Amino acid sequence: MKEIVGNINSVESMGLVDGPGIRYVVFLQGCKLRCLYCHNPETWDINAKCEQITPQQLIKKIVRFKSYFGSDGGVTFSGGEPLLQPEFLLECLRLCKKSGINTALDTAGVGFGDYEEILKYTDLVILDVKAVDENEYKQITGQDMKRFNEFLSACLKLNKKLWIRQVIVPNLNDDKEHVLKLKNFVAKLKNVDKVELLPYKTIGVHKYEDLRIPYRLTGVEDMDENACNELQKLLK
Repeated sequence: MKEIVGNINSVESMGLVDGPGIRYVVFLQGCKLRCLYCHNPETWDINAKCEQITPQQLIKKIVRFKSYFGSDGGVTFSGGEPLLQPEFLLECLRLCKKSGINTALDTAGVGFGDYEEILKYTDLVILDVKAVDENEYKQITGQDMKRFNEFLSACLKLNKKLWIRQVIVPNLNDDKEHVLKLKNFVAKLKNVDKVELLPYKTIGVHKYEDLRIPYRLTGVEDMDENACNELQKLLK
C-alpha cells in the first residue's frame, strides 16, 4: 500500500485567529482558485518545493502542543486549499480525533475527494465565501461555483458547524448591497456560529513581485478597518 504523503507550505504552532482558542495551524500546498486579492500566491502550485510529511509524522508534532489547546483550541488545516490533498487531509483528521484533538478546516470549498467522509472528522468549517453571485464569484476567483456548492451541500447535509468569512475589498464589494446579499445567503444556512468580514490587506503584494506574477489589484489600498466594522454591523 502506497504511503500517504502531504505537501505542507508551513505551520503555525500557536495560532489565535484560525478558529477558537489556541491552535496548531497547518497550511497545505496547492490552490485552484486565483482570487484577485490572494496574499499567498506561493501556495498555488501543489508541486512547488515544500515540506513533505506523512500524517503520522505531522500528528507527532501536533501532539507536543496539545497541553496548550485547553478546552477550546486544537488543529486547523488551512492553505492554499486543504481539500486538494483529500487523502492526506482525511488521515490527519482521523489521527487528530483519535488523539482527542479538536479539528477545524479553513477552506474555500474548492477541492475534491469524499467531502462527507472528511467532514465526519471535522468539528468546525471556516468557510471562505468569495461571493454569493455566480458572475462575481467567477470575476474574483476565475472559477464557477460548482465545487463550492458541492462542498457547502455536504456541510449542510451533515449539519456541520460553520464560520463564514468574506474578504472586503475597496471598490469591489465594500458596500451595503454586497453585505446584505451575504446576509441573505447566510440566513438560508444551518448551524452558522459566526460571520466575519475581513478587511483587504496589501501585505502579500511583494510576493507577486518575487514570483514575477502580475498583481491585479495594483493601486487598491488597504480596506479601512472602521468602515469594515460598520459593514459588519449590517450582519447582526
